[in-house]
Amino acid sequence: MAIRKIRTIGDEILGHNTKPVKLITPRTALLIGDMLDTMYEANGVGLAAPQVGVLKQIVVIDVSEEGNSPLVLINPEIIERSGEQTGQEACLSVPGKSGIVTRANYVKVKAYNEHMKEIIVEGEELLARALQHEIDHLSGILYVSKVEGDLVDTSSIDENK
Repeated sequence: MAIRKIRTIGDEILGHNTKPVKLITPRTALLIGDMLDTMYEANGVGLAAPQVGVLKQIVVIDVSEEGNSPLVLINPEIIERSGEQTGQEACLSVPGKSGIVTRANYVKVKAYNEHMKEIIVEGEELLARALQHEIDHLSGILYVSKVEGDLVDTSSIDENK
């Protein structure tokens, strides 16, 4: 697998709608593996295909502390949402920034896994936030359009302290 370049805010591709995946080709399987490698390398909890320059409806998410429980969601669709949470949000495509965003606290998502088997994923709190954030990318929506107040500069924060 390979680490792909993460597109950043201002890149046109991040504002485009994506196309559904009809079948898993070797090229699509390679993309999924590369997306996982890229997400882990960047210490992210989620990554959508447009963030690596591909206009396909694919997202990968891993909110586990060990980073060993990835979700691969193809053609994901939120079919239920409830509750509300407000919290800090950031994005690999908006490096060095974060902001306060309100989202549903619970979501149910219908999607296909990497074998094109239909799955249902339910998430609360961080998983719900990640699902909504990554699925937004598939419609060309960045979290910055939902930020309440100003973005905060986090580029000078040393995560090792």
